Amino acid sequence: MKTDVKTDVKFDALPDLRRPGVGVVKSSVWRMGTPERQRAAVAAIAEAWGSRDWPDVGLLSYSVYAGTDGDGLLHYSQWESEAAYQDFFRRFRDGRNAEIDAAVPGIERVGLHSYELYRSSDPRPGEPRTPGCVVIVDVEFEGPDPDRQRAWVDGVFEALDTDPDLPSGGLAAHFHTSLDGTRVLNYAEWESERAHVEALAAPGAGIGSKTPQWARVQDFPGVTGGGVTRYLPALTVTPAA
Repeated sequence: MKTDVKTDVKFDALPDLRRPGVGVVKSSVWRMGTPERQRAAVAAIAEAWGSRDWPDVGLLSYSVYAGTDGDGLLHYSQWESEAAYQDFFRRFRDGRNAEIDAAVPGIERVGLHSYELYRSSDPRPGEPRTPGCVVIVDVEFEGPDPDRQRAWVDGVFEALDTDPDLPSGGLAAHFHTSLDGTRVLNYAEWESERAHVEALAAPGAGIGSKTPQWARVQDFPGVTGGGVTRYLPALTVTPAA
C-alpha cells in the first residue's frame, strides 16, 4: 500500500533514543563476514528503503550500525507498539529483505529481541556532544525475571553515581530491558571507537573503578552471559518531513 510519504535515508545518522511514543524497540544482528559485504548490505538497505514510500504503520525510526569487527550489522528500530511491528512484518518486510538478499546473498540473521527503554544516564548533562561510536553491552540472565533485570540496571546506576573516576569518552548510556524478562541491552554512546578502546585498556578490570558497587554488578546473581561490541553509525531511515 502506498502512503505518499517518502522515506528519508540519512547516512551516518543516529536515532533519538529518548523520543516520545516508543512502545517497543527491536534489535537484531546480521552477520556479514567481511567489511566489503557490510558496506554492500548498507547500500542495499538504503536502496530498498529509499526507493519505497514509508510504510503506513507505527514505525518511528530504523537505524543500522556497522560493527568495527568488519562482520556484524546491528539493527535498531523504534515502534509505537508490538502490533505495529507485526503489521510491518506481514505487509512490508519480505519485499525489502528479498531485494537486499538479492544484492548481498548469504546474510545470516541472528538474535531478534524486543525491548523497552528502562533508564538513561548522561554523566555530563548540558554538554551536547555527537557520538562517534555506539557500544552495545548485552547481558543475559537465567530465566525470565523483570524485577532482576531492573535491579541489575539500578545497580549499574548506583555504581556510575559513586564512581570517582569514570572515563571521559563516555557520553551516555541507555538501558533496555527485554520484554521476555531475560536480557538487558545497554546502548552506550562514546566519543569515538578509540575512546572506548582506551577506557578498556586502562588499569583495572575494565571500565569502572574497583568499588563495592561495581563488584556487585560484576557478581550479580543470575547473570549467565553477554558481550560487548562496538559499532559505527551507518544509516537511519525515517518518514520524510
